[in-house]
Amino acid sequence: MNELKEKILKVCNESSKNTMMETLEIEYIDVGENFLIGKMPVNSKVHQPDGVLHGGAMVALAESVGSTASYIFLDAENYFVRGIEISANHVKSVREGEVFATATIIHKGRTTQLWDIKIRDAEQNLISVCKLTTIALPKK
Repeated sequence: MNELKEKILKVCNESSKNTMMETLEIEYIDVGENFLIGKMPVNSKVHQPDGVLHGGAMVALAESVGSTASYIFLDAENYFVRGIEISANHVKSVREGEVFATATIIHKGRTTQLWDIKIRDAEQNLISVCKLTTIALPKK
């Protein structure tokens, strides 16, 4: 199973090249049967003017991890995945370190999927709670 896990993470990380995920330094670090975890450094690139993590950067992390999870768990050969709605409640500020987003499936329909994404810091403090709805669209 470790070999499959490593292969999935490698594909996810390679797909981030020349994208916003690369700009934000998002890295996919763990995957399981119904979840994906990504991490992002907290530094001046993602700060708001007063030196804390920008809420928009957290939403970008959440949507990136949730959409990538949809891609993993769906038939990506025949379908595109797109985010169609995201909501976020930011509950704690972060100034430095790393944040970790864990996307867990709530509903996996044929067309739409609903993801719960929790963002935590390295000490497991809850930073943000997000919900993402994705849609699978046929490539044909």
